[in-house]
Parts: sequence; structure tokens; C-alpha cells
Amino acid sequence: MDPLLCGLAGNPALPVALVDGLIALADPDIDDELARRDDLGRAQAITLAARDEAGGVLLAYEGLLTAADADPTAQPRVALALLDQRAGDPAWARLLAASPVVAHRERLAACPGLPPDVVETLAADPDVGVVVELALWGEPDVAARLARHPHAEVRRAVAANETTPPEVLAALVGGEALPPARHCLVCDREEPPFAHSPDCPRPDCELRPGASCDGSHESTALDILRAALENPATPAEAAAGFADHPSMLLRWALAARPGLPPQAYARLAVDPTPGVRADLASNPAIDDTLIRVLAGDSSPDVRRALAHNPRVPLDVLADLTATTRIGAMPLPRIASATAAEVEELARSPHAAVRALLARRRDLPDGIRDALADDPDAKVVAAVAAHPGLTEARLHAMVDRHSAQVLTGTAANPDATPAVLERVARHRPPVRKALREIARHPRATAPALLPCLADARFRPLAARHPALPPEMVVELLSDPAAPVAEAAAANPSLPLAVMEVLTRRAIDGQAS
Repeated sequence: MDPLLCGLAGNPALPVALVDGLIALADPDIDDELARRDDLGRAQAITLAARDEAGGVLLAYEGLLTAADADPTAQPRVALALLDQRAGDPAWARLLAASPVVAHRERLAACPGLPPDVVETLAADPDVGVVVELALWGEPDVAARLARHPHAEVRRAVAANETTPPEVLAALVGGEALPPARHCLVCDREEPPFAHSPDCPRPDCELRPGASCDGSHESTALDILRAALENPATPAEAAAGFADHPSMLLRWALAARPGLPPQAYARLAVDPTPGVRADLASNPAIDDTLIRVLAGDSSPDVRRALAHNPRVPLDVLADLTATTRIGAMPLPRIASATAAEVEELARSPHAAVRALLARRRDLPDGIRDALADDPDAKVVAAVAAHPGLTEARLHAMVDRHSAQVLTGTAANPDATPAVLERVARHRPPVRKALREIARHPRATAPALLPCLADARFRPLAARHPALPPEMVVELLSDPAAPVAEAAAANPSLPLAVMEVLTRRAIDGQAS
């Protein structure tokens, strides 16, 4: 792989004529980069697709190919990509349904809008993997029919299909209305009773870790129940009875479900598995009483999950900040706070609560500025990237809190070149701040120089269009291939240099 040519192939400033020149090289690595360009013409896309099927699949999904551009016999994967977007010829589906390549039939079975006769062919396919894909992605009537399939793996796929009719999912959960399955992946391969070791040494073994069958296909039966319980289309009344099931996996599958009766949620709240309680804590369907119970849970994971519940009361959230590291993710309850609640949060005596509010990026100007002037560095760091902060205020934040607020300041979309240059000059360097500068659209060459000095961010900075052209050219000779490739992809690379690189490659191939 030539890093310069690969970078050049992705350069957004590359003229059409030079794109054609790189296409003429017929190099797989360069073709892969060219196929990802936003400005490819249809003729260029057809040329690339004809040469490489993987690139053709990408171009098909990008909408650059039509049915007239694909041959299902020569490039079946491209045809399948078009069928997957309902842009292919229905006749292809009949051809591919008879393909000797199982992977092609499996991919076809996952495509929408297949002709009825093709669906029938795939439902009767001798390879269970094909039928599984059809059961997973098929229309409601297809899923309903395949729920009675003799292979348990097909039923597992039906249980996971969100278009499966609710009454069919209820039958899969209850089990009484369906004939027993006769096969599973385990007894297809091994004589029951058999339990597959999680540490199986066989490199060609495809069984799931812990899969087992004593004749009742028990591990797959458990998988069917789990898939159905996780499926939002399964009726809540059919699922609720599993809240005290011996299987932790089934109880866990219930914890995030809406619509369960309060008694089921109450049983899950005392589950011995913290993960079950954590998923329950983040479930918007639980009531205030249960929220307050879970706020006192011994597991920090449960309390952290509760903080992300969109219905958690603000007073409970304030209490959680005193006992739990919540992280930097914006919280749904803070995002949905009313104007009055926002004002209340901004006046909170707890800095951690003010910092949660400061992560919002749509605050009223007055509250935003008040948080930027907050005496607590964590609050200021949280609000530092908020749009609308003036250059003077950003400088003042850095004056007061220095390194603690540099990363957020560098990430501010309104940070001026002067602010970014000041952050870049800080000693010792703040690496996360340099990363933000290296990708900031307002960064200048002086701000980018310290980023180039850090090996971790040198490739990112080498791609920045604010670098002077002569510096970009110099970086083409960098010993690190990612840096040289990034420089070749820089739109500030002079056109004359682009032409030299392309011509040199064409001449080298001709010789």
C-alpha cells in the first residue's frame, strides 16, 4: 500500500481528472479509498464496482449504482446489496435463491420485499442458516409460520424478530400451543447428551459457548425465551411471570421492558444480580417509589444507571451526585428539565448538580454565562464547550482554572484562533486539549504546531487544512505512514504536487 496515493485518493480537493488517473491505476487499496469519496460520478463508480466486488457493495449502498450496473452472476454480493435496498431486479432473487453459495442465500433471506415464491424457496432451504435469516427478518406472516419450524434455532430467530405477531411470541414464551422442536444446532452436530465447553479447543467449532442438548434442546430453548422476553412486541402479561425465574439471563431480559405490572418490577428490584437491578434502575417504566428504593442500592452501577433514568426526580438526582460517580454523559432528566427547573439547578448549592446542568448545550445565555463564571472548576469545565461563550469569557475561564478547563475550551465551536493558540501553548501540554485543537475548524497553524509535536495527534493535525501548503508538502516525507497519508489527504496540498504524485504513479505502473 502506498500511503501517499491512498491519502491522495481521499483528498476532497482532488480534481476529477486526477481521480480518473488514480482509478486507472487499478490498485485495490487506492480503489477502496476512491469508493468512499463523496464526489464520485456514476461512470467512475461503475468502473470501480466492476473491478472490485467489495467496493461495488459499498457503492451500491451509497446509491451510486442501479440495477442496470450489476450482474448477479458475476457479482452476486453487489446484486444482494441492491436487493437489500429494494433497488435490484426481482428476477435476481430467484437466481440467487438457487445459488450454491450458502452465504449468498443467507444474505438474500435477510432482504426485504422478496417475491412470495422466493420466500417459499428460502423457507424450505436445506441449510438451517438460510431459514434462520428468513425467520429473523421476514414479514409477520412468514415469522408466524416459521414459529412451528422443527428446528429450535429457527424459532429463536422468530422470537427475536420484532415483526413477529404478539400472539406468536406469547406462544413461544408459553410453549403449549406449538409442537416441540425436533432439532437444535447442538444435536445436529453431537450425540445427546452433550454440553459444549466454553473453552472448546476446536478451531472449527461453531457452537455457542455453553450450548447443550440432552434431547430437549435446553440451551436453545432458554435462548428462545430470552429473545422473546427482550422483544418489545412480546405481550407484557406473557413476560411478567419470569421476574423470579431461576435463570438470571431471563430475569435480566425483563429488567428494561416497559409495561410490566408493579409486582414484577418490585421482584426485580431485589434481584441478587446487580446488572439486573441496574437495567431496572434505568427503566423509565418504574415508579417513584421504586426509584427511591433503588437510589439507596449498595451497587454504584445501579445508582449510576438510576441517574440516567429520564424520570428520576431532581432531588433524588442531587442525592445521587453525593454518593456516585455519574460520568460525563449528559443525563436525560437534565436534558428534559423545564425552564424553571433549569434555574433551580443553576442555583443548587451542590457543584456536582451545577456541573450536570452545565453539560447541556442549549442553556439560556444568562445561565450559561453564570456557570462559566462559577467558582468550581468542574462546573466551568463542563460548560466550557457550550456555544456562545465569548472570547473574553473563555480567556477568563482559563485565567482562573488553567489546565482543568483547557479541553472543554478547545472543544468550544466558538473558540477563536487566539484562544486555541493560547491553549496549545500551555505547558505542560494537555493532550486531550491538543486532540480537540487538531480537529477544530478554527485552528491556525500556530495552534496546530504543538499538535504535530505529539505523535498521537500528528496524523490528525497533518490533515488540517489550516496548515501552510509548504508544511503539508514537508509532511509527505514523514517516516510515519499515517502522517504521510494524512498530509496527502490534506486539501491544502498544492495542486501541482497532487499532479506530480499521480503522474509518478501512472508512469511507474507503465514502466
